Amino acid sequence: MPMHHSVLSRRNLLAGGAALAITPLASCGSSGASSGTDDLVMWDMVWGTGAAYTKTAQKIAGEYTPAEGHRGVTYQSIPWANWYQTFTSAVASGTGPSVSTGASFQPFFFMEQGSVVPADGAVALLEKEGKADFLPGLLDAMKTDKGYAGIPWGLDLRVLWYRESMLEDVGASVPTTWDEYVQVGKKLKAAGKIGFGLAAGSSTTDAQHSIFALLINNGGGLFTEDGEPDATNDANVEALEFVLEMVAEGIIDPRAASYTADNLDSDWASGRIAMGFGQTGLDKQMKDPVSADLKVMSPLASTSGSKGTIYYINAIMLYADTPDQASSDAFAAWWATRTDTFWTENVMIDLPVTQRLASSEMITSNPNLVTAIKEWQPIGKTLGAKAPAAFGALNSVDGGKAAASFVQQVVQGKTAPKAMLQTLQTELEKLV
Repeated sequence: MPMHHSVLSRRNLLAGGAALAITPLASCGSSGASSGTDDLVMWDMVWGTGAAYTKTAQKIAGEYTPAEGHRGVTYQSIPWANWYQTFTSAVASGTGPSVSTGASFQPFFFMEQGSVVPADGAVALLEKEGKADFLPGLLDAMKTDKGYAGIPWGLDLRVLWYRESMLEDVGASVPTTWDEYVQVGKKLKAAGKIGFGLAAGSSTTDAQHSIFALLINNGGGLFTEDGEPDATNDANVEALEFVLEMVAEGIIDPRAASYTADNLDSDWASGRIAMGFGQTGLDKQMKDPVSADLKVMSPLASTSGSKGTIYYINAIMLYADTPDQASSDAFAAWWATRTDTFWTENVMIDLPVTQRLASSEMITSNPNLVTAIKEWQPIGKTLGAKAPAAFGALNSVDGGKAAASFVQQVVQGKTAPKAMLQTLQTELEKLV
């Protein structure tokens, strides 16, 4: 099924979701030979294309046949609205799931609380089947001192997009460095186009993703290798100087400070934006001729000569409160292999996480996805960069007030980089 413009995105889910009401849980009947009240319960978020994704997921869950001695499963679709409260309340009251998907840093947070157990047993089952063929670094990014916090199954990777025809119209080559990016941005500005599209309004996390991607691009990040707050490092200062240059030159739209995700999508669709970060499915969200004109550029060399971007790993997690741990491991491993269907049926906009899907014709026939997987994914890091793995406190940082205030200041361009980063550092120290 083709993806359409109203694709669900974490750009507006995390920032806007808390104000929405919970919708009733849609459940799919118990499946497998041992169906009944002792089934495992699977909670799955509404990913990708929304209703089309959930319909496919329900169908997959209904196909699960547990091995002898293992339990069946009941599937429930969970809305993103108030997701954090939904999970924490259910876990506290003993009415939560046995297995679930969820937000990127959720498994780390709940593991530190003792509610999520290591996924090592399920990963071992995948390895036994030869299906633990994850793309570089993804499984390692789930590693904690207690074990794997979850099983990767989808990747929200940020890449730089450009409109091919617009660069040709202003006589510009595709930039390969930050300096070249600014020069192309100036040419686009003279032609009435935006060279670095983003949205920094209160209902979206888009600008946070874009600006944090640039910090990582320059070898920076918000934390040290030990997970301590480190916002004021020199690499971050240098990256913000690059952003402020784009603000001063009008390469970043002054209106971006109040933009929603919908405003941003509209500007991409209308041809107002020529370059900027986006999810790997941005071209699928647009219609032709815009869709066919959107290309993923190769990663840029920063001021310091380094390359990098940000990504968010969607994981399958297992809970301590389960009727049977071995059954949870077996189902989680099975689900991890069946998630291939979400890409073969085109109901996901994030990247797949395995070599087997990355090498499939469906992926290799799309030059934008090939560039994303071959060039961008290996240099990606989590919001916890430079820490080797994510950790629970990132749950509060991602989409939180500190990050939102920071990017608002950045886009407004009226404060010195060091001062903005010092304010962010203070806020991070309160959270971590």
